[in-house]
Amino acid sequence: MRIFVDTANIDEIRDAAKLGVVSGVTTNPSLMAKEQGKDFQSTIEEIADIVRGPVSAEVVALTAEGMIKEARAIAAWSPYVVVKIPITKAGLQATSVLSREGVKTNLTLCFSPNQALLSALAGATYVSPFVGRLDDAGHDGMQVVAESVAILKSYDFGTQVIAASIRHPLHCVAAAKAGAHIATVPYKVLMQMIEHPLTDVGIQRFVADWEKTGARIP
Repeated sequence: MRIFVDTANIDEIRDAAKLGVVSGVTTNPSLMAKEQGKDFQSTIEEIADIVRGPVSAEVVALTAEGMIKEARAIAAWSPYVVVKIPITKAGLQATSVLSREGVKTNLTLCFSPNQALLSALAGATYVSPFVGRLDDAGHDGMQVVAESVAILKSYDFGTQVIAASIRHPLHCVAAAKAGAHIATVPYKVLMQMIEHPLTDVGIQRFVADWEKTGARIP
């Protein structure tokens, strides 16, 4: 399973990229709004230059025609850009056109295996079930991920499943067990995945014991 970082914050992306474990970035209008005063296009271009991997940037139009127009413009910003499109009637219509043109798409706001299947049939590159939001509504978000993965695998669709709306490290473990191709995680969750109190204790003990030896590394 690959890891994308779910943020539009350049500092967070630069720091995450240094770890060597992040292969892409997802953004959305809400994440962009947090970066007040930042230009959308220049931000996406900078992110793409940092990660050199898939970078999702979302359309805001609600009609198929509007989505197609915006998607074509966004896709031209970088060869790494993936256009995020909501799973609606208009979104599927737009995706079916864009996929034939070779525009990479990420069908977002997925809340059911049916929506994942339709996204794949329309030619989506990725589909993003929202785990956390499903859990919030009393559903099993990871079950939707697992069922979506199973369906797409059964019929050899090229569409990859991104476990999105990840809230904590255990979601990442569950996504990997469910067979998700990718988990896109907030920067905070990525940092939590690294940390463990026993690792900290172990380092302190090793350092203390090493100092007792009086040895030095050249």
